[in-house]
Amino acid sequence: MRSLQPLADNIVVKPLKTGSKTASGIVLPDSAKEKSKQAEVVAVGKEAKEVSPGDVIIYKDFAGNEIKIDGQEYLVVSIADVLAVVVESSSLKNK
Repeated sequence: MRSLQPLADNIVVKPLKTGSKTASGIVLPDSAKEKSKQAEVVAVGKEAKEVSPGDVIIYKDFAGNEIKIDGQEYLVVSIADVLAVVVESSSLKNK
């Protein structure tokens, strides 16, 4: 199995799947689904210090370059295109 090591301030993420049903139970075809803007960080370049592997991030529309390795789809995203890290509400209270 191959792995990716991003360079500089780039990160490799695995996009999270969006639901295929609306809140009212309507099943959406793939063409009608909005692409998820959330992803799990898989690997981090040496200059991208704000995130770590395993973090869930929200990134800008149209950010990154799509790649496929060993049948798995990934995005290589610049840290500048990351808008936020998703954190649990309990960890927000402790800060």
